[in-house]
This record gives sequence, structure tokens and C-alpha cells, in this order.
Amino acid sequence: MTVFRPRHLDEALAELAAAPTALIAGGTDVFPALGVRQAPARVMDLTAIDELRGVSRTGAGWRIGAGATWTDIVGADLPPLFDALKQAARQVGSVQIQNTGTVAGNICNASPAADGVPVLVAMEAEVELASAAGTRRMPLGRFITGPRRTELRAGEIVTALYLPDRDGAVSRFEKLGSRAYLVISIVSVAVILWTEGRIVTGARVAVGAASPVPMRLPEAEAALKGRALSDLSGAVLPHHLAALTPIDDVRATGGYRREAALALIRRALTELGGTA
Repeated sequence: MTVFRPRHLDEALAELAAAPTALIAGGTDVFPALGVRQAPARVMDLTAIDELRGVSRTGAGWRIGAGATWTDIVGADLPPLFDALKQAARQVGSVQIQNTGTVAGNICNASPAADGVPVLVAMEAEVELASAAGTRRMPLGRFITGPRRTELRAGEIVTALYLPDRDGAVSRFEKLGSRAYLVISIVSVAVILWTEGRIVTGARVAVGAASPVPMRLPEAEAALKGRALSDLSGAVLPHHLAALTPIDDVRATGGYRREAALALIRRALTELGGTA
């Protein structure tokens, strides 16, 4: 196995264009997923590229570098819009995984139960992809196409996520597992609200581990708009979750996941209504 560790993005893109190469930013998903299979012949370690790091303010919102770790997210000085992402960050594996695993690695792994993805989908994140031929962007909801499948093309690297600003927005992440930490989600939810006075003027609701990809629930979002913060817990009803397609597996039945998703959304709304 040949390992490359470029220090600049241009160098990485040139090397990637030369031959197929497996990309790692933390390696917390890549190597465990190999199982008994042989390791890739060429591996590129992206952790030395400073251009991929950091969380910063942009003119229209926020930029999260692809190499930002979950610990970076927790420690960053960010507005309440990011509270849900910080809550999810603290649920990603152990502290050691949070110190090493990256935000971009989480989305490229494309697990239906990924902790960070429902929040980023609710935040309407856009993925920036770079190759030797140029740069393109697309919504995260379109980037992940199915379990372990994305729109990442040969020769491309995810370089950043871009998030629109929501002045005054509040957010919350809720996760159900068999224990509090070091566990794959049975179901997870992210809720973002922005208000005028005590009235909701906009909402985003996303659910993970209850469909092939974490997804937003537009009907639930519409049901929240115009409601008072004191009157949110019963606003989302079972039929607002009709788009979900939860499966039966060793962690839960599909029916249980659907009921749990509704309970977690209502819990998040109750918390946000009391603190917004």
C-alpha cells in the first residue's frame, strides 16, 4: 500500500487525477469497513491540508472545511443555529473518534444512521467538490443518493460545506439508541426554528435512520409555521412523517422507528419552545 500525504489541495488533486486513490481524512470509517478485504493499493491522507480545515463566517453564511473534526465543531464559537450540530458532534462515537473523524468523512460514508447528516440536511448545507477540472457545489440532500452511495466522482475531493445563515434561529438534535454513547442510531431528528417574537416564521425538520438517506419532512415544517412557541409539541402529527420508510432490523422495527421519530420531534419542539 502506498500512502500519500499532500500538504496542498492542488497537489492532492493532481495526484488523485493520476490514478484511482482511496481518500482518508480520519480513517474512522474507511479501515473498519474493509473487514477481511485487502487494503487499497493507493491511499491519500488529507489531514495535512490546511485549506480543508476550520469553521469560518462567509458573506452569506458559514463554511465548514472538509477536514474539520467533530471536536472542532464542539469547540467553535458558533450561534444557536449550530447547537444541534454540536449536540450531534458529541454523539459521534467516542471522544477519540470525535477528535479524528471529520464532518466530510461522515457525509461521504453515507450511512443512513449518520449522526451529523440529519442536522446538516436541516441546515440546508451545500457540498463543495473539487477536482483537477474545477469546482462544483450541490445540496447535501442531493449529494447522498443512498446507503453508502454519493455523487462524488472519480478524481474529486469534498473540500467544504456551506451553510446559509439563519439570523436568530435555534436548533436541537435528538437521538435514540440502546445507550447514550458509542451506539448506532435507532432514529435521530434535527429541528431548526426561526421566529418573529414568539411566532415561528420558518422551520426545518430532518430525520435520520428512518429512510435510505436522512431526509427533511416538508409537511411537518409547514405545520409549524405560524405557530406560537408555546404551542409546538402537538403541531407535528403522524401523517406528517408519511414520507419516511423505516426498516426492520436488529435494532428496531420500522413501526417502532416511526413512532420514535415522532416522539423525538415533539421532544425537540418542546425543548426549543421553552428556550427560544
